Amino acid sequence: MKEDPAEQLTATIVRSLDICAKYLSNDVYTRLQEMQEQAKNGSQNGGETVEHRIYDAMFNNLAMAEKLNRPCCQDTGVIQFFVEAGTAFPYMAELPDCLREAVIQATASVPLRPNVVEMFDEKNTGDNTGKHIPWVDWDIVPGSDKVRLYVYLAGGGCSLPGFAKVFMPLEGFEGAIKAVFDQIVSLGPNACPPLLIGIGFAGQADAAAKLSKKALLRFIGTRNPNPKAAELEEKLLASLNSIGMGPAGLSGANAIMAVHIEEAGRHTASLAAALSTGCWAHRRALVEINADLNYEVVSHKP
Repeated sequence: MKEDPAEQLTATIVRSLDICAKYLSNDVYTRLQEMQEQAKNGSQNGGETVEHRIYDAMFNNLAMAEKLNRPCCQDTGVIQFFVEAGTAFPYMAELPDCLREAVIQATASVPLRPNVVEMFDEKNTGDNTGKHIPWVDWDIVPGSDKVRLYVYLAGGGCSLPGFAKVFMPLEGFEGAIKAVFDQIVSLGPNACPPLLIGIGFAGQADAAAKLSKKALLRFIGTRNPNPKAAELEEKLLASLNSIGMGPAGLSGANAIMAVHIEEAGRHTASLAAALSTGCWAHRRALVEINADLNYEVVSHKP
């Protein structure tokens, strides 16, 4: 008997959630290896430091997660999907229900820790679904028959430094950048460094917040196509790392994996900025699903 398309699509999403929770994407894993090597090369007389031990613990943690087939962090977060949906994808009508059902199934099978609490009822739903959860963000791709699905596990700790704010005209970029530094210095250690930092610039707070989260979906090593924005990414990376927060916030040369900026046009009288952060166990996956429901997990190649 041929498998029901909705069930097949749901199974693919469950699989992507399983991979996302247990394995870091290639770019994040590689960046952590680079930072571990930098810590070793930067130590005096080649001796072991706190930084060394923290990185060793991180990689031991990842190895144990693989060996035991368990999530690499106990906080499997609140599930968010960012969907680039082709208008010709044949199962668009089924996709919203499949996303929700996949979260329910993955909560039991991965397993994912039930984290979702209804806002005013203060009640855990038990299956990681709730009002507007899983959070789904839609982008429509005209003419395409594919779906590019970004899976993101939004942990409680890595979300702590986040903010969105509209700045007074005279504050400008200087005020926005100062706010980013203030948040990272004060709350960054709570987010389990090394951190991936997403910054959104727009004319309204809601647009900036969305862009800051989308910045976290970009693979490490990519740059904003605008030369000025790319230059700011590099300057912020160097400046934030110079603070000396270090891995786990216990001091050290590097605490930031990358800084990604996304921007939108703005009103002449307003500038909004937002910050989103990902922890060292930055769990996101990208899966591409074709019209025949064959798929590829692009972010986690063997």
